[in-house]
Amino acid sequence: MTEASSTSTTHLRRFLGSPANGAFVLLLASFSGLILANSPWALGYTALKTTPMTLSFLRARGPEHIDAWVSDGLMTLFFLVVILEIKKDIVSGHLSSLRRIALSLIGALGGMIVPALTYLLVTYGHPEVARGWAVPVATDAAFTLPLILTLGRHVSSGARAWLMALAIFDDVLGIMVIALFYGSALYWPALTMAAIIIAALILANRAGIRTLWSYGIGGVLLWGTLQESGLHPTLAGVITGLCLPVTTLEKNAKQAAPLDRVSSALTPFVTWIVLPLFGFMNVGVSMAGIQPCMMLDAVPLGIMLGLVIGKPVGVFGATLLSTHLKIATLPAETPTGMLFGLSLLCGIGFTISLFVANRAFFGSDLAVPAKMGIFAGSILSALLGWLWLRFSYQRVRE
Repeated sequence: MTEASSTSTTHLRRFLGSPANGAFVLLLASFSGLILANSPWALGYTALKTTPMTLSFLRARGPEHIDAWVSDGLMTLFFLVVILEIKKDIVSGHLSSLRRIALSLIGALGGMIVPALTYLLVTYGHPEVARGWAVPVATDAAFTLPLILTLGRHVSSGARAWLMALAIFDDVLGIMVIALFYGSALYWPALTMAAIIIAALILANRAGIRTLWSYGIGGVLLWGTLQESGLHPTLAGVITGLCLPVTTLEKNAKQAAPLDRVSSALTPFVTWIVLPLFGFMNVGVSMAGIQPCMMLDAVPLGIMLGLVIGKPVGVFGATLLSTHLKIATLPAETPTGMLFGLSLLCGIGFTISLFVANRAFFGSDLAVPAKMGIFAGSILSALLGWLWLRFSYQRVRE
C-alpha cells in the first residue's frame, strides 16, 4: 500500500469514526428531504417515499411504503444500538446504580407531563384541538444524541449517559402513549405471541445462550408480532437489546460478549445509513400554505411552547427535585448549568411529534400548523441548547 493510499484510508477511518461527522450527515440528509419536499421535485420525492413495499404475511397491518419501513423497520436497529449503550453503562458505567437510572426516568416523566400541560394551557378554550396534547411530549433521540456528540468534551461523559438514557426512556414512553391513545385496536393473538417470544428471549439469556442468531431470529419474530399486535414495532429493538447477554462464557473468554459484537457491527450501519435515511424520509414535509402569522394560532403556539419551554422546565425541574429529595444523584462533572443546557435539547421533538401529529390531526386542516409548531420548537430547542452548552462551559475532563 502506498503512503498516499494509507493516508487516505486513515482519513476515511477518522471521518467514519467521528460522531460529529455522523451528525453532520444526518442533518444534511434531513435538510435535503425538507428542501426536496418544497421544491419543483416535490412530486418525485413524495413518489419515492410512498413506493409500495409490503410483505405478504404483514399485509394486514404492516408498513406499505418505503418511508414506513425506514421508520418502523430500520429505526428498530437504532433503538437496539442505543439500548445496548445504555445497558453497558448500567452494567459498568455511569448508570450502574438505581439512583442514576431513576434520575433519567424521573426526568423523562417530568419532560412528558409539563409539555402536555403547557399545550393544554395554551389551547384552553379550544376543545377541538385538545387531542394534540401528546405532540410535544417526546424527545427525538435520533436527532438529540448525535447533536450532543458534536459537542465533544463540552458535555461530560456522565451527562451524555444521562441524556441517552432519558431520551430512550422518553421515546419508549412516547411509543406507549401512541399505542394507548393513538394506536389501532390491539390484536390479542399477536400480542400473546409477542409475550411468548419475549419470555423465550429472557429464558435464553438466563440459560446462558450466547449465539447471536438465536437473539436475531427472536428479535425479527418479535418485530413482526408487535407490528401485527397494534403496538409500535420499534419496541422490539429495545426488548431484544435488554435480553442480549453482556458477558461471554468462560470457555470463550477471548471472544467479545454478544452485546459488544452486536453494538460494533450495527453502530456504523445505523450512523451512516439508518439515521440519514430516516432524516431524509421524515423531515421532508411540505410547508405549502404556511404563513408566519399562523404561529400565533393555538395549535402551533401550544406545540412550540411545549417543546421550547415545557420540555426543559419538566426535565430540569423533575431532575433537580429528584436530587433534592435524595431519590437520585447527578452524574459526575455535571453542574446544574450543563444539566439545564441538556434539558433545552430535550425540546427536539421531530420524529415522535410528527408521528403523533399525523395521528391526532389526521384528515384535519390542523395537521400543517401542527407540523409548523414542531419544526419551530425543535429548531429553537436545538439552537438554544447547543449555544448554551457550546459557549457557557469550558471543556470538561474525561
